Amino acid sequence: MSGLIGKKVGMTSIFDELGRSIAVTVIEVQPCTITQIKTEETDGYNAVQLAAFDKKEKNVSNALKGHFDKAGSSTKKVVTEFRDFIPEGFELGDELNIEDVFNVGDHIDIAGISKGRGFTGVMKRHNFRGVGDATHGQHNRDRAPGSIGQASDPSRVFKGMKMAGRSGNQRTKIKNLSVAKILPESNLIMVTGSVPGANKGYVEIYNQSYEQA
Repeated sequence: MSGLIGKKVGMTSIFDELGRSIAVTVIEVQPCTITQIKTEETDGYNAVQLAAFDKKEKNVSNALKGHFDKAGSSTKKVVTEFRDFIPEGFELGDELNIEDVFNVGDHIDIAGISKGRGFTGVMKRHNFRGVGDATHGQHNRDRAPGSIGQASDPSRVFKGMKMAGRSGNQRTKIKNLSVAKILPESNLIMVTGSVPGANKGYVEIYNQSYEQA
């Protein structure tokens, strides 16, 4: 699946051709440099490795710097691999722009790190409904989780039990969004709906429409 690396800018709204207001997320997509091309013959699968957003050379390890030098690229912050994607007509060190991969109306998936919510209870983390819709055994404690297991048999709590804990701050993918507008002169793309993560967070944008020749 083809794709590019972007940085979330924020949300706004635009009007479509029918005058309807559409909520969109604005993503900055700078030119992505091809830093490695993997093929079935050499690596066992087809993929392209892209890097984007400049990073100071002093903050990059020597090994990674050598990898960028081999591709003739400056040091970058984000490196991501897109499997089963070999862009035609491009070679190592070339840059992919928004219009090389996306068109208005394309269906896309976007992956990123969701916002961290810290340590949260079961109502916020798992949508428990409390005493009014008592489904987990709590008696008079509105936000309590209720029973978490049996007594002497099996004398333990099963793995995967829904309990309080850290919420968010994990890789999340939102599927079936669409490209609403492209501003190539500003390196911006607008997609319908919301995107995982906070503003200025890096995301991976996958184009569902790509079919390898």
